[in-house]
Amino acid sequence: MGTTRNFLIKADLADAIYVALPVDKPKATQIVEDYIELIKEALEKEGKVVLAGFGTYEVKFKLPRKGRNPKTGDSIILRARKVVKFKISKPFRKTMNGQQVTAEDEADEDGDNSDIDTPAMR
Repeated sequence: MGTTRNFLIKADLADAIYVALPVDKPKATQIVEDYIELIKEALEKEGKVVLAGFGTYEVKFKLPRKGRNPKTGDSIILRARKVVKFKISKPFRKTMNGQQVTAEDEADEDGDNSDIDTPAMR
């Protein structure tokens, strides 16, 4: 990779898989594409994807609201829409912030992120 950047792209994931597993580059790329497609399909069907130790992706519904056109300053109504929110898991959040992850934190990470205050969308 000839460019310096501060973020990860799909090609980087495919390269990591290629290095770590006995697969060729096209297969590594397909693994990444399939993984992303699985997450997208699960969000469409179930409304929630929980990756224990990492975090939770959840589809939320936003009601219509007033907004402003940034170019003109005109007031507009933003339509109702679905958005995907991500909530980092407690152990991962602690790791990211340089805090010690306790056995209790790991035990709390049972895959349901019960501290999310909205019902599952089913």
